[in-house]
Amino acid sequence: MINQTTLNNTVLTTRPNAATTNDQLTLTKVGYYKSMPGWMNTKILVHPEDLKNAVLIVHGEKAHSRYMGEDTFKKLKGDNKELVIVPNATHTYLYDGGDHDYIPFDKIDNFFKKNL
Repeated sequence: MINQTTLNNTVLTTRPNAATTNDQLTLTKVGYYKSMPGWMNTKILVHPEDLKNAVLIVHGEKAHSRYMGEDTFKKLKGDNKELVIVPNATHTYLYDGGDHDYIPFDKIDNFFKKNL
């Protein structure tokens, strides 16, 4: 169940935390999707082996969708691909850093410097 409230013109969304039980909620400052997110409409995950550009996949260790990133990474070809699994992070911790600054900015920065 996703609940939404507004505080100082900021949409605050609560959602179940993938790392805990479903009755515990995480409050995070993220947008609320009224329709299907764009990534669900993309065909990019159908044939990831065809991607020639650099690819960085970042997932939380405890993210409910971690398997998607790992499965996609296994299909990628080339030496300009990287998979980063962030220890103890859930899916939503990578939106706002959670309460422990989980976003791996150093790895993202290094990947961009190497591949752009």
